[in-house]
Amino acid sequence: MAFGWIDEQAELRRRAGLVRTLRPRPADSPLLDLASNDYLGLAHHPEVVEGAARAARTWGGGATGSRLVTGTTELHAELERELADFCGSEAALVFSSGYAANLAAVTALAPHGSLIVSDAGNHASLIDGCRLARGATQVVAHAEPDAVRKALRTHDGPGVVVSDTVFSVDGDAAPLDGLADACREHDAGLVVDDAHGLGVLGDGGRGAPHAAGLAGAADVVVTVTLSKSLGSQGGAVLGPARVIDHLVNAARTFIFDTGLAPAAAGAALAALRLLRREPERAARARTVAGDLHTRLTTAGLEAVRPDAAVVSVRAPSPEEAVAWAADCRAAGLAVGCFRPPSVPDGISRLRLTARADLSEGQIERAVQVISETRP
Repeated sequence: MAFGWIDEQAELRRRAGLVRTLRPRPADSPLLDLASNDYLGLAHHPEVVEGAARAARTWGGGATGSRLVTGTTELHAELERELADFCGSEAALVFSSGYAANLAAVTALAPHGSLIVSDAGNHASLIDGCRLARGATQVVAHAEPDAVRKALRTHDGPGVVVSDTVFSVDGDAAPLDGLADACREHDAGLVVDDAHGLGVLGDGGRGAPHAAGLAGAADVVVTVTLSKSLGSQGGAVLGPARVIDHLVNAARTFIFDTGLAPAAAGAALAALRLLRREPERAARARTVAGDLHTRLTTAGLEAVRPDAAVVSVRAPSPEEAVAWAADCRAAGLAVGCFRPPSVPDGISRLRLTARADLSEGQIERAVQVISETRP
């Protein structure tokens, strides 16, 4: 029978407690949301929503084609200019998703004969980029610059080091200074995914590379998503103009994909301008994360100290993590539930989003629900 093996895989997932299901949410959900990546609380901000609506009224519902044909509007170019300026980069290129941006950056910057050194904790999009690239990949220990140095010493050709800036599972930050030093010792490039840093870290939310003094460096390329702190959808690659020009000509997820919908570009641009006016939102997100961590650990839970806006709470097993998240939901709280194979270390946990717009009462309520429903 065609695809008969799917039934066997489904049974294995069921036995392991790893079945995933879609859960459509209503527009007016009564749940307190600590599960999304809306770090700054901008997805429903009136200015962001109006930015999306105005762009749709002006440019239509879709981009109508790939970026090199009809899919680049004046709005896309405006967003790219303001993103690059805000983050301190020479140029930017917008993609239909952060996943597509990561695939583009890794595959286009790691040609045949090159070595990719990839952190063991990297996001799936970076991992897939490594798999699709023509260069060889060596996976190294998590957040270990010395491991990167050792890997680069084994290769005589071009090298590129790939890492998240803030890792999406536990919310820990990469040692960007150490990684940059290791790269420069071996004339390697550094590609970092700042999906969870933009809008949270750095001066006014300009991101982890900006905070580390790497913004605008000729040997550093940064990818971001527009779907987290900016409350929209899409992704971008930021870096030297010659790198961006290379991506326009060589990145398959740019050349062959339909451009980002104008509504998403309009929403992201509105959110970026709002963040410029209200830079305190970034600091507030970090404060909420620290507060959540302190209260959870005081309550006796095992939580990882956050470096940005992700707070991770360990669960005993995949089955208990799922049940814990379900119990939280029944009590009015939405939390993320991460378990294998989404987590590289095999440890299941609840993943909480420390949003800048959470009130003290909401933080207290969230901690109470998580504590009272613990396995």
